[in-house]
Amino acid sequence: MPTTPRRTAFARALIVSAMAGAGLLQLAHAAVTAEEAAKLKTTLTPLGAEKAGNADGSIPPWTGGYTTPIPGFKNGGRRADPFANEKPLYSITAANMAQHAAKLSEGTQAMLKKYPQSFRVDVYKTHRTAAAPQWVYDNTFKNATSARLDGAEIKGAYGGIPFPIPKTGEEVMANHEQHWRGEAWQNDFRGYLGTASGQRVLSVEGTGEWQMPYYAQGQEAKFAGDYWLIRLVNSGPPVRAGEAITGRLNLDADKSATWVYLTGQRRVRKLPNACCDTPTPATAGVASFDEIDVFAGRNDRFNWKIVGKQEMLIPYNSNRLHTPTKDSDVLLAHHLNPDHVRWELHRVWVVEATLKPGQRHQAPKSRYYIDEDTWVAVLGDRWDAKGQLWKTIWAHPVVMPDLPATTPQQQWGFNDLISGAWYASGVVNERPTHYRIVPRRSDSFFTPDAMAGEGVR
Repeated sequence: MPTTPRRTAFARALIVSAMAGAGLLQLAHAAVTAEEAAKLKTTLTPLGAEKAGNADGSIPPWTGGYTTPIPGFKNGGRRADPFANEKPLYSITAANMAQHAAKLSEGTQAMLKKYPQSFRVDVYKTHRTAAAPQWVYDNTFKNATSARLDGAEIKGAYGGIPFPIPKTGEEVMANHEQHWRGEAWQNDFRGYLGTASGQRVLSVEGTGEWQMPYYAQGQEAKFAGDYWLIRLVNSGPPVRAGEAITGRLNLDADKSATWVYLTGQRRVRKLPNACCDTPTPATAGVASFDEIDVFAGRNDRFNWKIVGKQEMLIPYNSNRLHTPTKDSDVLLAHHLNPDHVRWELHRVWVVEATLKPGQRHQAPKSRYYIDEDTWVAVLGDRWDAKGQLWKTIWAHPVVMPDLPATTPQQQWGFNDLISGAWYASGVVNERPTHYRIVPRRSDSFFTPDAMAGEGVR
């Protein structure tokens, strides 16, 4: 059929109409209406959680979070457990797991079955300690009606939770990656590999500098998309002393970059693929980049689906994990010592990730549990290509009223349910500096050139 100007004009009109419709659809899935956003000042907390408790009172209402200073605390020191006098309400073991299964992740149930003599879940009273500065609340309110996802890139958000009233799994995971954990801090840490035979091997010891330009108060005009800056310098084990790594994560994942300094080569190298299931040098290759903090980095290899929101038993208010002064007190042969792990009942967003056609990943299916109050992914389960439950990943949020926040201090890890190996990152029990709030550093500090000077031994 010959093309006529009239048909051409009609076709163009259809294309324009379709593009406009797609744009409107994208906005509908991103920013919420002013009426919905108003709930952040009424029935929802300022960060988007349900303010009310549950029906039987086992989850209390949110009343502002925990902002009472911990007696004797000094910046960078050990944060005492504000709930140290509390006793467990009950304990879950392999013997009574079935009656609590509805509130346990598959990974937690697998741990109870695999280590019935040593692993248990001690459940304590629920405290909704999540808090943030007022300016973070104000920015979150603004983001609710302005933030959107352009593909996998967050746009129109700054200094607060991007999507406090999420509509998609991608938005929930974006909230996790941008959750409030401070602007700039420093800490000393260790990472341990646990072998299937029960040995513990020190894989990394060092000092980390962390910065979130996304949360640089009053600096929105200067924000160029680098939301997460990190520089780690290793002091041990001896074979790794002097090594260093610098990373810059950008809201546009294609602009993210990571560099490593290796003492044997005495030069800085840019990693070609610092994402996804690539092993990260920060853990001596034991964990992958996207297992850091349960999930981190680019998410465009997966389709994300909100399964729902439900009440789950999760690690929470984990200051007691930092109380012992010996690493060996908190690390057993195959997992963390349950004597020092606190579990509470909280509402979580459950999000599933399935690998997109044509993409590759060691774990084609994952499920994540994101705390509604903090947007921290506290648990994650991963299945391998054979459909076997492969890994369970965990993080332990700590109450930090001095910030204020309830967030992991880089304390996360995983258990390989097939091989029996496991990993614990951010172990601080024998380290002098835990989470120390520091002034914002210049952008040039987090560059490969700056790292090279400190990486030499």
